[in-house]
Amino acid sequence: MSALRELSTMRREPGRGHRRRGRSAAEKGDNRAAVFFLAPWFIGLFVITAGPLVASLYLSFTDYNLLQDPNWIGWENYVRMFADERLLNSLGVTFTYVLISVPLQLAAALLLAIVLDRGLRGLAIYRSVFYLPSLLGGSVAIAILWRQVFGTNGLVNQFLALFGIEGQGWVSHPDYALGTLMILNVWTFGAPMVIFLAGLRQIPETYYEAAAIDGASRSRRFRSITLPLLTPIIFFNLVLQLIGAFQSFTQAFVVSGGTGGPADSTMFYTLYLYQRGFGAFDMGYASAMAWLLLVIIAGMTAVNFFASKYWVFYGD
Repeated sequence: MSALRELSTMRREPGRGHRRRGRSAAEKGDNRAAVFFLAPWFIGLFVITAGPLVASLYLSFTDYNLLQDPNWIGWENYVRMFADERLLNSLGVTFTYVLISVPLQLAAALLLAIVLDRGLRGLAIYRSVFYLPSLLGGSVAIAILWRQVFGTNGLVNQFLALFGIEGQGWVSHPDYALGTLMILNVWTFGAPMVIFLAGLRQIPETYYEAAAIDGASRSRRFRSITLPLLTPIIFFNLVLQLIGAFQSFTQAFVVSGGTGGPADSTMFYTLYLYQRGFGAFDMGYASAMAWLLLVIIAGMTAVNFFASKYWVFYGD
């Protein structure tokens, strides 16, 4: 009966079936257009990202030197890592770099964001100037400049000479070389600063006005209003900067000349991975190292997400 009613309705409305067919054809055309425009992204995903990812997982279980076919050796590469002293040292250097430079970078970014949030004239100019190091901090040119600044005759020693202090080659001393790279990472605070500034602009001014009426000091308002409401932004920046710091490579490679020196003091994990893969042509071992780095970053991110429920506060 419903079919008969539909048929009678279509007879009364002769254009209805045509409209449906027209709409269906238009939808198919839209779907084809969407697939056409998304195709480059899917090709890049499978060819540039997913394909090499799966290949590196396979190579991590092989002995492969780029010149011969991979030879399956099982878990041997992963077992070797526990006895590789240079690898363990590179992990220690990387964790020291990450756990010290990232909190200092976020603190500097938050401090500058608070200063800029006070409504300075030419805010857009200041924001651009402070953001610029984030764009250039990972470049080869800035790393070369940094090596010159902290060199024996660099700007730092020239400044110290004004006060009668004799400097040294900071990047060539094993006790200070890693510290110069930490300073470089802290200097690239522009990206998190802009995000902090956007978060500060989202805090309602009425909260501060109510706290001021109750007699709260500036420090109390910062602790009780600004920090709690900024914790989602702090968490976001923390996760991004941790991941980026674990992947740092260019700075250590350029400053140390690709050696990780002096005395492996700047031997980042990524730099040692590069040496094993493209220096010793031990691609199987380098692939295993890459997967270990992935596990470390994933573990650190998971820990941050687990701990966030104890210190990150959302609007609800």
